[in-house]
Amino acid sequence: MNQVDYLRISLIDRCNFRCQYCMPQGEELDYILQQNLLTHEELLTLLEQVFVPLGFTRFRLTGGEPLIRPGVVDIVRAIASLPATRDLSMTTNGFLLAPMAQQLYDAGLRRINISLDSLDPDTFDEIVGTRGRSRWQQVWDGIQAAYRVGFDPLKLNVVVIPGVNDREVLDLAALTRDRHWHVRFIEFMPIGNDRLFGDRGWIPSEQLRQLFRDRWGLHESRVRGNGPADVFQIPGAQGTLGFISQMSECFCDRCNRMRLSADGWLRPCLLNEIGQIDLKSALRHHTPLPELREQVARLLAIKPEINFKQRESGTTGTYSRTMSQIGG
Repeated sequence: MNQVDYLRISLIDRCNFRCQYCMPQGEELDYILQQNLLTHEELLTLLEQVFVPLGFTRFRLTGGEPLIRPGVVDIVRAIASLPATRDLSMTTNGFLLAPMAQQLYDAGLRRINISLDSLDPDTFDEIVGTRGRSRWQQVWDGIQAAYRVGFDPLKLNVVVIPGVNDREVLDLAALTRDRHWHVRFIEFMPIGNDRLFGDRGWIPSEQLRQLFRDRWGLHESRVRGNGPADVFQIPGAQGTLGFISQMSECFCDRCNRMRLSADGWLRPCLLNEIGQIDLKSALRHHTPLPELREQVARLLAIKPEINFKQRESGTTGTYSRTMSQIGG
């Protein structure tokens, strides 16, 4: 089991998209009220007094859509300024990124993942659930802005959905050939949207890899990230191809992360809410910080058992939130 030193921090559960794989279609979500979100100060207290002393040095900001969180640049600056921070990254849909890219970079953000599930504007808009004016161009502009500013690595996340965008995977992979971009193909995970996709299934990563081998050849890359992706490269390409295979190739033994939700719940596993801790309520009820550290330390100790029990049971876990509410 890897050392758990990586915390995914959801800044907000709301999003300006309604992606098919992230939110249940046709249903209204119960969003967290503003007063129930972790405040900037509460988040920094937890990082400085609980997580950093327990060895956490890598942080990823997620949502919902983190760029709609008020004060997000200030949050980036504060986390980047922590002496213990070795790595700070963000996952965004890119829609609001173009005018904010330089501010985020200047605040200390260096790595960014942007969701780009299609190069076709119509398919893109179908996936992200927008109506009226297309969102594709503004997202593409955000990607270009991040590239110009100097984010490195710049990663593009692609959730492969059978019958929707699976015919585009070669075009998306080709983006890595003459750009220092890293395209990551993510197996579709039916969380909160079983009714929509239950009969479609998902495409195994190995099937995609074979497609790329047949087209260009493919070799394992020496580049390794902080997450669960298996990294490959098209011969001669500037960028890389990553494969996140949570459905076909269990990577629980490599998991080095925990998840902090926007309302302060600490979860040891994406697919399992057993053992979760309500850190926000504990802070607001003035629980001593050494006691909170001890609670988190106990959860860290049993994390491997929580991961493997759920995977080996043949279930997808015990959870009540959608992917957008969990933080991905």
